[in-house]
Amino acid sequence: MEQGIHVALSAEKLGEWLGLPITNTLLTSWIVILFLVVLAFIVGSRLKMVPGRLQTLLEWLFGFVYDYVAETLGSRAHARRFFPLIVTLFLFIFTSNMLEFTPGIGSVGFFGEHGFAPLLRSVNTDLNVTLALAIISFVVIEVTGVAVLGFFKYASKFINTHSVIGFIVGIIELFSEVARLISFSFRLFGNIIAGEILILVATHFIPYIGPVPLMLFEVFVGFIQAAIFAILTLFFIKIAIMEPVH
Repeated sequence: MEQGIHVALSAEKLGEWLGLPITNTLLTSWIVILFLVVLAFIVGSRLKMVPGRLQTLLEWLFGFVYDYVAETLGSRAHARRFFPLIVTLFLFIFTSNMLEFTPGIGSVGFFGEHGFAPLLRSVNTDLNVTLALAIISFVVIEVTGVAVLGFFKYASKFINTHSVIGFIVGIIELFSEVARLISFSFRLFGNIIAGEILILVATHFIPYIGPVPLMLFEVFVGFIQAAIFAILTLFFIKIAIMEPVH
């Protein structure tokens, strides 16, 4: 009987360390972090007072993003605080998405009790990872709103007793804040795993040729999803620090 297509929605467990499960997506995320740290040290050690073409391009790109963050938040002081977070979120998600196309990711592994388990798996195909990123973004947004406006002024965005309509709108706003955890995590998870499944199906029916255009499209999707996650975090921070309107 011909073997069908197997899709595992949850990450495969490789072992344990101090009672904590070690999954293939966790292992891949460590590789992504190590890659970004090494890349940062290499780039940082090669910076020159008189920049070359590559350094000039990087400085222009980072300067453009920094100015965009400052313009969005309306303050360069806020930009200095949140620029590292926004860029780190983008770089981690984008690098994780691009690592999906590295030979060996998802294809090298071992056979266990539940069939084939890849040693490395695309990071953002694990809902636990995207949920963790969403929680980080959510906490930063809420803490920033309280820190900038004060607890009672920030809470007045959600608890408005001035009118019945204002109270209802505030409750809706409160639910929408919590719903961001779901929208942030499932948007990223759904798009990345859907792309991986499409490539897997194309590889099964039209090997060698079918996956190529889909992989090129998924490179674009991986970039867009990383940018969307970072930009939405930036916009929600902007909304959090805005004065409440009653």
